[in-house]
Amino acid sequence: MDEQTWKQYYADGPPTVVTLPIKPHFEALTDQQKLYAHHVSRAAFLGTRIVLRQVSPESEGIFDFIVALQQAYHGDWSKLHKDAGISEQALKEFLEYATQFLGNLGNYKGFGDSKFIPRCSPETIEAFASAVPKAKEALEKSRVSVANFYATTDEPAKMHLGFPDKGHLSAYYPESPDITQDDIEQISAFIAEKKLLPENTRLKKTKEGDFQLLIASGLSRPPPEGGDAGPDTVFDLSGKLNGKKLELIFGDHIEEMAKIALHIKKAGLNAANDRQKQMMTEYAKSFGSGSLNAFKESQKLWVKDIGPMVETNIGFIETYRDPANVRAEWEGLVAMVNKERTQAFQKLVDAAPSMIPKLPWGKDFEKDTFSAPDFTSLEVLTFNGSGIPAGINIPNYDDIRQEIGFKNVSLGNVLSAKAPDEPIPFIRSEDLELYQANRDQAFEVQVGIHELLGHGTGKLLQETSPGEYNFDASSPPISPITKKPITTYYKPGQTWSSVFGGISASYEECRAECVAMALSCDFDILQIFGFGDGTVDVNNQAGDVLYAGYLSMARAGVAAVEFWDPKSRKWGQAHMQARFSILKTFLEAGEGFTVLDYSKEDLSDLTVKMDKEKILTVGRKAVEEYLQKLHVFKSTADYEAGKKLYDDMTHVDEWWASKVRPKVLRTKRPRKVFVQANTYEKDGKVELKEYEPTCEGMIQSWSERGVYPPEMVGV
Repeated sequence: MDEQTWKQYYADGPPTVVTLPIKPHFEALTDQQKLYAHHVSRAAFLGTRIVLRQVSPESEGIFDFIVALQQAYHGDWSKLHKDAGISEQALKEFLEYATQFLGNLGNYKGFGDSKFIPRCSPETIEAFASAVPKAKEALEKSRVSVANFYATTDEPAKMHLGFPDKGHLSAYYPESPDITQDDIEQISAFIAEKKLLPENTRLKKTKEGDFQLLIASGLSRPPPEGGDAGPDTVFDLSGKLNGKKLELIFGDHIEEMAKIALHIKKAGLNAANDRQKQMMTEYAKSFGSGSLNAFKESQKLWVKDIGPMVETNIGFIETYRDPANVRAEWEGLVAMVNKERTQAFQKLVDAAPSMIPKLPWGKDFEKDTFSAPDFTSLEVLTFNGSGIPAGINIPNYDDIRQEIGFKNVSLGNVLSAKAPDEPIPFIRSEDLELYQANRDQAFEVQVGIHELLGHGTGKLLQETSPGEYNFDASSPPISPITKKPITTYYKPGQTWSSVFGGISASYEECRAECVAMALSCDFDILQIFGFGDGTVDVNNQAGDVLYAGYLSMARAGVAAVEFWDPKSRKWGQAHMQARFSILKTFLEAGEGFTVLDYSKEDLSDLTVKMDKEKILTVGRKAVEEYLQKLHVFKSTADYEAGKKLYDDMTHVDEWWASKVRPKVLRTKRPRKVFVQANTYEKDGKVELKEYEPTCEGMIQSWSERGVYPPEMVGV
């Protein structure tokens, strides 16, 4: 890999640092609500080290190194750089790296899964380590060398997360250089037979070829009544792994999980109602014992906790970063309800039963009844994880979603956060004013439809138990694609993610994005959000919002190739892979609907040219045809057809790889990193502290978060 290629891995310089303002919403809470929010926030942040360990072996040591520097000099970075004998430029580059690191909770991008490295030299890191003994100790304790901050030049594939046997890095499979994708899939199938869920686990392969399933829990052994798989903790494997053993080992992240469970119990003491108290009890049981059955009970209660003033969710939630797409990253959310914006989302929920039939599949492929979910606009106090989404639709368990329901949330202060004078590549000059005036509104519409009517729709056709089906197996539904009866469906014990495996996350995001593109063409929905009066007219205000939404998706599709790695030829980000395929859908729609316009050989003037007048005809038709296939293949467990379709639509050809991608890399803008507030309890009252949206403010906020080892206090 040449020097120019390595430069794409440099940390953003400078990063885009924004704050999540929350004070007015937090101060409006009662003292009891503040205590509830505080303790769940503490539980969320106490999972920081879990996230770091899930990212890379060196992330925890780098985190402690940054915090030790901050605490040793009480944030006086000017004095530190003089004492360390480094230049102001080197200090600036280190602070930028530290900020991006803390914003992603690790040294791999939370959005993209590629490693980023400091622009400053290794000598700068060494000088800091020499100036602050505690910082040096932090690296030594974690067995992190200065080289770990930088590029793995001898193993370039390790600059990306992925399956270890493909040369990539995955901390979900620690100290297991010989573990293969096939090993992982065999173990996944085995534990599924044992009714053991994988989200809170990591998997190790021993030198002898046996396996250890590490279960996150505050106890080092299963509870007396046994774990989720019963009393046994050692199992003989069969099939391809015949002769090998699998051992369940409790107590992964034991210190963190025990502290988390304690704060969850304290939150329960300040819960608003009995349902919240019971929810916190199930959370505490799950985090203490490692039971994901208990966690599922917490999620059932969470779905039923309608309209709380303080919204929370916490645990091992999203599986995007595990290459097998089964093990989940720790995350925790605490937020306050924005009542005004929530009213618009509630109107969308009310309209959903009339909107779902407009989607391009029949009733055989849709849930029998739409269970209206709670859909709220939230202002985030705390979101701990490798990144903050704009919206959430959870829980992810298919059985809960189909039998009980789900919740949608839109994160208002995340949606509205933006840096001043943010450049916008790939938009034509004649579209720029309209785009800038309407993109935020378009994004809110997109997120709302994506979460509620994207992730919230669809039926999985299943043999729920031997001989029992949730459809008429004697007269199967007719596929709208083949015009013949369906021949595939989910067998007992199979789930959407177990059948579609590694493509499931991106595939589902693509399906939800297509729903948003299709239904944002409905002017009644645009009216619900406050745009227009329902009149179909692409040249009124609602039409401008629609156009901005389609332009935004096309622009994102171009920018997406940043997240495709030419060496491994793999995508590193689920949402961007999806958006690339939707752009291809626009481009392949024909009739001049969307083209990439440029006149220069190096594509330096590349823009998206879209015919606004054809969105409702050519554009919507193309999206709905693609969406229909995505949906029916998912609904019927037709992995073979679904994978072929998605592989084709996300294939990056030579022109995109050699022409467009270099242009995208030259114009890419740093992704936002968010500075979050801290809360502190004093004499039964909770105080809030906010920080400046600067590199120094980001580092200070983490230094004062209390998630470092006791020996680092007062360094």
